[in-house]
Amino acid sequence: MGHYDGRAQVVGGGTDLLLEIQQGRHPVVEAMVDTSRIKGLDLITNDNDHIVIGCAVTHTQIVNAEPIIRHGTCLVESCGVIGGPQVRNVATLAGNVAHALPAGDGTIGLLALDGEVEVTDANECRWIPMREVFLGPGKSSIDHHRSILTRLRFKPTETRAGSAFARVMRPQGVALPIISMAARLQLGDDNTIISARISLGPAGPVPYLAETAMAVLANGSANAGQFEKAAQAVLSAVQLRTSKHRASQEYRAEMITTHLPLILERAAERACNGDAVPVGVGQ
Repeated sequence: MGHYDGRAQVVGGGTDLLLEIQQGRHPVVEAMVDTSRIKGLDLITNDNDHIVIGCAVTHTQIVNAEPIIRHGTCLVESCGVIGGPQVRNVATLAGNVAHALPAGDGTIGLLALDGEVEVTDANECRWIPMREVFLGPGKSSIDHHRSILTRLRFKPTETRAGSAFARVMRPQGVALPIISMAARLQLGDDNTIISARISLGPAGPVPYLAETAMAVLANGSANAGQFEKAAQAVLSAVQLRTSKHRASQEYRAEMITTHLPLILERAAERACNGDAVPVGVGQ
């Protein structure tokens, strides 16, 4: 990368970049730096109380990884709906994050888990919160010509914590998500919500963290009424828009009202009974 001095670009699976170059939406780069054979970056490990995912780890590896299934279920569910099997076998979560699209499914799942990314350049390696990566649609704070997103990490869900993800999409044509949502809940012994994280997209120029709804849930009971209040809190704060390729503003709002309470309910059930069986993977 130093040799090409900004004229090379890092790729993981290359599933986004190669298509954009082919369609004329990205200039041809002079060289591509493929991370998939760098030793150690294709591994899922435990380190300092985090589950760590190397930048060359594919969506298929994540979907089949027992530690993530048990302790990051929403990430398995979000990675399990990306493309088809052929895409998931090649595409990487790191590429999903680095591409910085506001509707990246894996990104929505990792944001709900309060994920972090490790950025490495010629001078240093540093961990940064997921939210600091995104500057706008397709715009990242990571310099793809001089830096590598080397690893991602999140703290595994503990006892009485659970997460869930769901995506609403058009069933025909290009499978664009209308809205994707993920949630992580930590419950007390009396089913009081100790902490909550809710993420969704597309709902603006970057993946959206629903802090207003998270505040509504905090210290409340994990029940249907509270989950419906959280959905209404999302609608009071988020800026949805109509897209001719996805859906109208009104339809998206209806999908949040309908599906977010169900996602929160599933996360709460997993927190209560320790269930970690992902749903919807491969659909």
